[in-house]
Amino acid sequence: MHKILLVFGTRPEAIKMCPLVKEFQKYPEDFETLVCVTGQHREMLDQVLKIFDVKPDFDLNIMKQGQDLYDVTSKVLLGMRDVLKQVWPEVVLVHGDTTTSSAAALAAFYQQIPVGHIEAGLRTHNIYSPWPEEMNRQITGRIATYNFAPTPLSKENLLKENVSENSIIVTGNTVIDALYWVVSKIKSSEKISEELKTVLKNSGYDTDRLSNGKKLILITGHRRENFGDGFINMCTAIKDLTQKFSDVDFVYPMHLNPNVRKPIHEVFGEDLSGLKNMFFIEPLEYLSFVYLMEKSNIVLTDSGGIQEEAPGLGKPVLVMRDTTERPEAVTAGTVKLVGTDYNAIVNNVSELLENSSAYEKMSKAVNPYGDGKACQRIVERLKQ
Repeated sequence: MHKILLVFGTRPEAIKMCPLVKEFQKYPEDFETLVCVTGQHREMLDQVLKIFDVKPDFDLNIMKQGQDLYDVTSKVLLGMRDVLKQVWPEVVLVHGDTTTSSAAALAAFYQQIPVGHIEAGLRTHNIYSPWPEEMNRQITGRIATYNFAPTPLSKENLLKENVSENSIIVTGNTVIDALYWVVSKIKSSEKISEELKTVLKNSGYDTDRLSNGKKLILITGHRRENFGDGFINMCTAIKDLTQKFSDVDFVYPMHLNPNVRKPIHEVFGEDLSGLKNMFFIEPLEYLSFVYLMEKSNIVLTDSGGIQEEAPGLGKPVLVMRDTTERPEAVTAGTVKLVGTDYNAIVNNVSELLENSSAYEKMSKAVNPYGDGKACQRIVERLKQ
């Protein structure tokens, strides 16, 4: 029997690691599956654990008000030292590009325990964009023994860095596994659908508005490198779009970070409740967000994971960033980079709303991030 320890700490990691936990748990005769969460995100992490019914064996609970990257890194390192000494797993699995991942990988390296990197090989090759994620994933990549690359391009990136081909397996992205799992859960239960409609209504958006073919643009924005002028440009473009397309609903679940909320108030005013077709709502937990994404027509975002998820539902994605570590989506045509340039945002949203063939082309493009069987492939590899 193999002892596997999965470590994660943020909401996006949890979404991508929980389906993998469930897959390992299908084989109790092959694996002892242990889960350690760091609590780098707290409330949002707990929501995802609950949806997937994953109960951690260890919880480092590191989150403190006003913590910075030094705090997170050192707390994860020290916390993992104790967990690893207690457990001595055969493999530690970490995900992607968070500070939790790179610090947990380093902790495992200090004990000479092999690391498996889920979502390995993503690169922008600019260590400050996105920051600190690009350096986090490069550090984890140097440590990893097993590299589970989501796409052939991410495999290519690793080969160029002289990573042994034997250590790389292309699996697809586990986020698609999570997405399909959640969508089928929502669709198979009238009760869950009704509950989610109520959650959204209480958050500030009534999905009943979408009857009669009304369109919805879903917006997310929270990246550090966009703070300041970038956010002002994004908000100004969105404001002008709401006026240009007064029959389209724009819904923006706002990140709690004051660097996100301040420019929103600067552009839209202090009172956000009286806007006609612009809805600023509180952050959504994963289930409600997927429900809303399923109902949307276009996604406007600076997030990473949504660039993989939304195309899985046939939604065109406009990315408000200058670089992306997911260029496969740009090549496939499911995603387009618009940066934080006012004109680029306005022109590209307008084209998708006004030009049905441009919309069709993006929404029908094949999602390069897989078929929802990534977890199966990872477990098969580790069985060997």
